[in-house]
Amino acid sequence: MRVDIITLLPQIFENVFDESVLGSAVKSGLIDIVLHNFRDYGDGKHKTVDDTPFGGGPGMVFKPTPLVNCIRDVRKKSIPAPVIGLTPQGEPFTQNLGKELAKFDRLILVCGRYEGFDERIIHEFDFQLSIGDYVLTGGEFAAMTVVDAISRMIPGTVGCQDSVIQDSFYEGILDHPQYTRPASWEGLEVPNVLLNGNHAFINKYRRSRALLTTIVSRPDVFATTNLSDSDKDIIQELISHM
Repeated sequence: MRVDIITLLPQIFENVFDESVLGSAVKSGLIDIVLHNFRDYGDGKHKTVDDTPFGGGPGMVFKPTPLVNCIRDVRKKSIPAPVIGLTPQGEPFTQNLGKELAKFDRLILVCGRYEGFDERIIHEFDFQLSIGDYVLTGGEFAAMTVVDAISRMIPGTVGCQDSVIQDSFYEGILDHPQYTRPASWEGLEVPNVLLNGNHAFINKYRRSRALLTTIVSRPDVFATTNLSDSDKDIIQELISHM
């Protein structure tokens, strides 16, 4: 996959994609991340890309011409790709949306900053994306999040694909609790079912704990989860033991 990131501050990304699993994927060619500084498209001697908002108010707004010219040029640099504006009003980024985006061979991410984009720039986006209901300094941090989340779903990025499938939210629920050695620590014991080697029991236990964790901690997520018949049986069993 190729990911083009259009930003006013490409230096923010220095070393971000060079380490760990993502760094290995970049080095191996599974992911190609290309940064574009749209300051290069700015107006006049000082390469101006922003101006004060019409109607008054604080802050600065990205001018349409520099950014739109940059987006159009970046579109031409490789195969067709959706242009995604990282904005507060965008569609919430979820694991399922990440799965869909991971199917593309190329994505173009546009990072906002200041008071945002001139509304006319938004017509250049194929869709908009938000990583959450909070304020960031700029869309660069959102782009990092999106790239990291999507890259995990590209085969070969993570050495063990089973690890990806078991990630929280991958199947719509949180992950089950995890334990490692020692089996007894400060009076807290690892559940016996995880120590007996019966993988059928272990898998059922883990699924039951994942469902229970989701019900208790994220009822909003659980409400939208498609439950299998076996999940429903597990929930009934949990209820019967309450």
